[in-house]
Amino acid sequence: MSFNLRSATRVALSPFSRIRSLEERIGIGFFAFALLVAMTHGLLAHDYRAGEIEIDHPWSRAVPDGARVAGGYVKLVNHGSEADRLVAATGEIAGRTEIHEMTINAQGVMMMRPIDGLEIPAGGEVALEPGGYHIMFLDLTGTRTPGETFKGSLTFEKAGTIEVEFAVEAMGGGSGHGGHGNHGHGNHGN
Repeated sequence: MSFNLRSATRVALSPFSRIRSLEERIGIGFFAFALLVAMTHGLLAHDYRAGEIEIDHPWSRAVPDGARVAGGYVKLVNHGSEADRLVAATGEIAGRTEIHEMTINAQGVMMMRPIDGLEIPAGGEVALEPGGYHIMFLDLTGTRTPGETFKGSLTFEKAGTIEVEFAVEAMGGGSGHGGHGNHGHGNHGN
């Protein structure tokens, strides 16, 4: 009786080969999943960058059909060593767009006025949010429902213009993007 060492080795390694193959398959599957997550992260993050300015999650509150105005909100972070200014904005749903400030005067009356720009300090941030600074979409040419988006742009004095998409979120509630929704300021369309 002859003994073949190569055959014995193949038989002995065969169960480990299958395990290794299964491990490789799991590894390839995990790698493919990680690659998919990495490729779609930018889509889910909803962040943009213009020069030293980071634009975090542009969004707008849904408004009822027939509404003439809607508000736009975003957080702007300046990573630079010089201040910059948001000087203009656009939204494809609006005939015109302005940057606004909302305040409450000494008598408790809410006042809203357009401003010619908004400074983002060096190394600082400014939040455009309900009840404060915001983008005002005027003369609406259409509306969107929660979960939809619309194109727009933000123009900075130094960083230039960057195209963005505003995510539409439900009135009175957020869609899970950092708790944006109703911040106790009512639904005034801003």
